Amino acid sequence: MFATGLPTSRWQLTLGCALALAGVSCRTTTTGEAQPNTSQEKTKVTTAPAPAVPRVELTSPGQEPVSVTVEVVETDAARQRGLMHRKHLAPDAGMLFIFDREEQHNFWMHNTLIPLDMLFIKSDWTVLGIVENAEPLTDQLRSVPGASKYVLEVNAGFSRRHGLQAGTTVRYIPAGPAGTGTGNGTEERR
Repeated sequence: MFATGLPTSRWQLTLGCALALAGVSCRTTTTGEAQPNTSQEKTKVTTAPAPAVPRVELTSPGQEPVSVTVEVVETDAARQRGLMHRKHLAPDAGMLFIFDREEQHNFWMHNTLIPLDMLFIKSDWTVLGIVENAEPLTDQLRSVPGASKYVLEVNAGFSRRHGLQAGTTVRYIPAGPAGTGTGNGTEERR
């Protein structure tokens, strides 16, 4: 016995079963052909919203990840200014310098009032090396051997306190549209 509106051939029945297994809802027409059900609401995929400000997450082997909110600088003028003349940097904050090329980068502490740790990061988002506790108010150049594409500046002692070292993995999470970051806002960089 056939019910009205159900598939009437083996092909239609097979198609109906395949669509049902795939989670696609079907309806049949008066001719008995299976068609997608357009009256049902589609399943919505949601993703976590992007953070309001950009941040960096650092993970060393055997350590819990540590998160730092960052100001992102990508222009020559902003990189030259850096953290100059600031009297305070929040304990979980920093500045991420993004360069166009991976190469040897040198930093100084000219007019920088806060002692800093400088994490030099390769293009594969692993820490190349760290300059710890850079002395404020000097023009002495600081770097680590090798080429880096990013440099993260944080308060002095941050690296040691969190067990950060060469090889630590870094994940950059740009701000969402409402954020203040200069990252692209649509993807994570790792």
